[in-house]
Amino acid sequence: MKVGLIYDPIYLKHDTGHHPENAQRLAAIVSHLEQTGLKEQLTPIAPRPATKEELTLVHRERYIAQIEETARRGGGWLDMDTVLSADSYEAALYAAGGVLAATDAVIKGKVDSAFALVRPPGHHATPSQGMGFCLFNNIAIAAKYALTKYKLETALIIDFDVHHGNGTQDAFADNPQVVYISTHQYPHYPGTGAVTETGHGPAQGTTVNIPLPAGCGDSEYQQAFEQVIAPITRRFGPQLILVSAGYDAHWADQLAMMQVSTSGFARMVGVIQELAGELCQGRLVLSLEGGYNLTALATSVKATFEVLLGNADIADPLGEAQRRWPAPDITPLLKKLKEIHQLD
Repeated sequence: MKVGLIYDPIYLKHDTGHHPENAQRLAAIVSHLEQTGLKEQLTPIAPRPATKEELTLVHRERYIAQIEETARRGGGWLDMDTVLSADSYEAALYAAGGVLAATDAVIKGKVDSAFALVRPPGHHATPSQGMGFCLFNNIAIAAKYALTKYKLETALIIDFDVHHGNGTQDAFADNPQVVYISTHQYPHYPGTGAVTETGHGPAQGTTVNIPLPAGCGDSEYQQAFEQVIAPITRRFGPQLILVSAGYDAHWADQLAMMQVSTSGFARMVGVIQELAGELCQGRLVLSLEGGYNLTALATSVKATFEVLLGNADIADPLGEAQRRWPAPDITPLLKKLKEIHQLD
């Protein structure tokens, strides 16, 4: 297996200070990949800055100009959660462009799959608003880019970040070419992602929200993947699978109340990789989203790369969740999802 790694020190220049989404996240990941020798097994792919034309595949020109001007003035706050520094606009261009470079490499067959370790993250960014630590919606831009440049007819986005990707949902709510599937803690930030949000008009049914209650862990996520995500993916038959890979559902993460382990993330990625191999010639692109416990984040990203490389042994130094909350019964939720999306 040839697996691409997209990374550049430019991503560290998005200076957020003591914000939870800070440069230490990527530094911890890269250091762990280097110390364990895994980085040597990966194929480096250089990112490039996205063009303004590419950004406008998702974002409005006025919003792009706002981000550029805010950075030019030295930075500032878009909202109470989302901050820019002087270099944030450039970093955000390279974040979006890094996922585009990953998409190019996968579609052209230079690598079997690719993981873009980028920041700022993207899945909360709507066409006209940055929020939730996000500036440009990296994964949504990549999906529209793939449809436009390579004339793909279908693409599928799986988002396993603990927060609902409201920006990605907004980008494709009326686009029948893209299925968006999200597992997320609910209710939780940003408050969207109810099971009844399924898309509009010709895209009715192409938005699939799996709003999981707090306390869900490996077992509950595995049920969601096996009973909902896999059958919907097979029915849709995408030509490309993209993943918003957020690791804040880890039991050690401080920003949510889920109980997924590093091994649990590895099993999710394994299911996605199998689906990509079965349905779209293995074409799989991942983009980093959340994850704020540095050890949990670094080990989970490494586990993801191990799965993509086909390595069987997954190191999980933090182990299984020490349950802080009882495991919820998600059977009624799965039943409702099957009814809404007409699954057997």
